[in-house]
Amino acid sequence: MKLAYRSAILAAMVSSRPCAGFTSPRSKTLPASSILRSTLVEEAEMISPPQPLTEEQPLQSYVDVPQTQKTYLDDGFVFGLDGSGLERPKGKVASVVVEGDSLETTPQQVGIVSATFAGHAFFAANAIHTLFAQTDGDVGQTALISIATIVASWVAADFGSGVLHWSVDNYGNGRTPVMGNIIAAFQGHHSAPWTITQRGFCNNVWKLCIPFGVPTIAAISLLAGPDHPMTSLFFATFCAAEIMSQELHKWSHMTKAEVPGWVNVLQDLGISIGRVPHAQHHLAPYDGNYCIVSGLCNDALDKSGVFRWMEHRVYEMNGVESNAWKLDPELRARTLRGEYRLPEV
Repeated sequence: MKLAYRSAILAAMVSSRPCAGFTSPRSKTLPASSILRSTLVEEAEMISPPQPLTEEQPLQSYVDVPQTQKTYLDDGFVFGLDGSGLERPKGKVASVVVEGDSLETTPQQVGIVSATFAGHAFFAANAIHTLFAQTDGDVGQTALISIATIVASWVAADFGSGVLHWSVDNYGNGRTPVMGNIIAAFQGHHSAPWTITQRGFCNNVWKLCIPFGVPTIAAISLLAGPDHPMTSLFFATFCAAEIMSQELHKWSHMTKAEVPGWVNVLQDLGISIGRVPHAQHHLAPYDGNYCIVSGLCNDALDKSGVFRWMEHRVYEMNGVESNAWKLDPELRARTLRGEYRLPEV
């Protein structure tokens, strides 16, 4: 009896339910085999052993593995790096990364680009004509002021192309309202940089006709009024240059033999962005040389650290990190320490 009593105590210690050994003295006496039977044993017997996998039941049926492929619409940047959903093709291979995009020039694209540049030319010519009237027909003064305005606008457009390029390279994605397609195209360009060389003129620049088109010039000219024709000329040139920046950009990816001779002259004179300066932008983490009209402003902007300063301000406001930070933790650390200038190469 002592052995049975001790066994009952041991069974009660490992059982989650009352054991027969601790029943009331008035209860019916149970046999020793029932006293020793613990709840754990009962529950263990209720569990059926796992069945082995068969060919009809592969491992995937037990593990839910998502198989969806990322696209340019997914969050995160799409520079063609690991985990971006895009792959960098080897060699000079064209690869369209924006869904619905094509290398084929369409009549709609030709119409948009033609109408846009015709509108720009109209506003520029009207501005010069108005200035000519304001100077009482002084051809020299009209020409001097007009040329100075166009040159200043060209330099400003280079600066503007750098700011635009920096912003779309580092922030947003294909889902960003209004600018989504432009952002996806610029970021996807890093995964397939040679694709741009396969595009015709209208196919290459038409997207920029939307933000820099005729409605923009018309609104600015209306706000400036008829007494300020140079404002209209300045922004007509500025918007035309911003649209052309994508074609100038394309030329910087082409060899001297692939472009007309006058394009090489423009690059040699620094009027158009050159091949070597832009090639420096395509080195990870893509943190400088953003200007793609003439590249004149690149050196000053990179040495001043203005883009790192703006990235720091954006991060302080909303906690969003630039794509350049994601590529280079050291760049991120330097920027957060207030060291905004890029290191000398």
